Amino acid sequence: MENLWNDADAAEHSDPLGECVYGSRLIGCDHDLVLHGGGNTSVKAGFHDITGDVIDALYVKGSGWDLATIEAAGFTPLAIERLHRLLALDELSDPDMMRELSAARLDPAAPQPSVETLLHAFLPFPAVQHSHADVIVALTNVADGEGQIREVFGADVVIIPYVMPGFDLAKAVASTWADQADDNTVGMVLLNHGLFTFGDTTQIAYERHVDLIGRAEAWLAEHAPDLPPAAERLPSAASVVLAELRRQISELAGAPMVMTRHTDPVATRFVSRPDLSSLANRGPLTPDHVIRTKRVPMIGRDVDAYAADYRRYFADHEHRGRTELTMLDAAPRVVVDPELGVLTLGRTVKAADIASDIYHHTMPILERSEDGLGGYVALGEGDLFDCEYWDLEQAKLRLAGPPPELAGAVAVVTGAASGIGRACAAELLARGCAVAGLDLDTAVVETFPGAAWLGVSVDVTDAEAQTAALDATVERFGGVDIAVIAAGIFGASTPLAELDATDWAAVQSVNVGSVAALFAALHPFLSRSPIGGRVAVIGSKNVAAPGRGAAAYSASKAALNQLARVAALEWADDGIRVNTVHPDAVFDTGLWTEELLAERAAKYELTVDEYKTRNLLTTEVRSAQVAVIVAELCGDRFAATTGAQIPIDGGNERVI
Repeated sequence: MENLWNDADAAEHSDPLGECVYGSRLIGCDHDLVLHGGGNTSVKAGFHDITGDVIDALYVKGSGWDLATIEAAGFTPLAIERLHRLLALDELSDPDMMRELSAARLDPAAPQPSVETLLHAFLPFPAVQHSHADVIVALTNVADGEGQIREVFGADVVIIPYVMPGFDLAKAVASTWADQADDNTVGMVLLNHGLFTFGDTTQIAYERHVDLIGRAEAWLAEHAPDLPPAAERLPSAASVVLAELRRQISELAGAPMVMTRHTDPVATRFVSRPDLSSLANRGPLTPDHVIRTKRVPMIGRDVDAYAADYRRYFADHEHRGRTELTMLDAAPRVVVDPELGVLTLGRTVKAADIASDIYHHTMPILERSEDGLGGYVALGEGDLFDCEYWDLEQAKLRLAGPPPELAGAVAVVTGAASGIGRACAAELLARGCAVAGLDLDTAVVETFPGAAWLGVSVDVTDAEAQTAALDATVERFGGVDIAVIAAGIFGASTPLAELDATDWAAVQSVNVGSVAALFAALHPFLSRSPIGGRVAVIGSKNVAAPGRGAAAYSASKAALNQLARVAALEWADDGIRVNTVHPDAVFDTGLWTEELLAERAAKYELTVDEYKTRNLLTTEVRSAQVAVIVAELCGDRFAATTGAQIPIDGGNERVI
């Protein structure tokens, strides 16, 4: 582990809390130490209240803050004296402990304190840093974890057998401390959990963290070296196989799931092991991972068998709950398969990616412990069940509220770099959907930030390129539930007598031909959607009321309209609904330039603003309004609607 402490940077945080913030970020930015909110830090310092009194306080990481980006506001100040009185109790339930910790906050606006607050309060050092370092759990998750830790660190650390975080862990440390700790103690290892270091300052605590982890790294390099990466990645998988597996898992979960495929060298090496079934079935590195990954991954593709085993696991351990428990969904969050690689799942792309991050740290440690340290051993089912069904985790689930409307759904939007297509993509993202945007414009790759967006630069008239874009979508998100057809061109505005054959063909190719090819490629995925496939086609007012000089465009949109109607007829048996939205006079799109607007307005002897509102409602129609209609059609409110054609044009006399 590299020592990243920089005295000049640290000097900008001269007070104890500021130094703790700086040291916490150094720990938090290293994914080999901390993943997704894991780990916690603290410092003991004076709290100046409004009367001018100074109260001895513990500033501990607050719930919901990430160490990598934490600020002073992320630390909760609590009165040390009150914490010590709580530690003196013989027993304290987790809900009661959290209630008392909440009440002990010196600033009621501060976040809820860490569940390990009482442990931080007990440790007789001003500064404490705690991580779930990979190398530490590699040493502890074996048959003789305590013996191995002693071999590496000698008497420099206190060793605590696994106890669930909270009051019981704090009491276990308090009862053991005097027997193991002395003036030379620099750290504490919690078996199957992680590492604590401490000192008079955060700098000392951090440097001790660096030292102990460095010693563990050196020992492991000698006794259990890292394995070489796989020579080659797994080959491509049939996208329809991935989509079908996602459907089965989503149905088991009772909600659509995002599923991401991983075939990197680490994943490829792991799934190629002959002992995959045994090793992957041992359990997570630390019990808190079970919240993100479940107790074990699904090995292979037998969803029914995995569900039966999860139900057995719940039935075997339900009696351990302190209150009546409701079984969580039985769907896996990680799948390991020799042909498919590693698949990770979640109700959101973020959740699936978190499961991926955790499991990518898990695989090398499983292999290292199994091959070089005598065999990987995780906690027993009962301890893992206690964490998965922990009162505090159940409370978090109850408080989380319902997910976004389209959470877990996957959409493909063509023409997504601008105009109506971009607006539709934005609306679907806002409703919780994962979205793949297709567009000829290379800017589509970065049209939206975030993991839920996949931009693919593709010429929609190239059928093979469209198919490849769908394959990339399925690799990233697991399938396709929603398709929004928004790509289109207007072509040259000319009378029929002057119509250019090349221009005519180009308009038909983009507006109709590409959609026919895309529909053919989409059907296998839409028919396997766990929510039933949904298609929204962006038509045009010109279908019902064509305009002079727009023969190519009007004809192409009329043909597209018929294509959508046929799809609605043919695909209803597969539970796929196909609806069309007919916008008109939507001027914030790539079809309209300032010059064209001025030309059209002048033709009608109107100003540009008057031309924009030339409809019965005298209102301007915007892309975002079209997008709302599209998203509604693709949501659950229109579950019984297919083959519909909905105008959004402010009211057009010729259409009406």
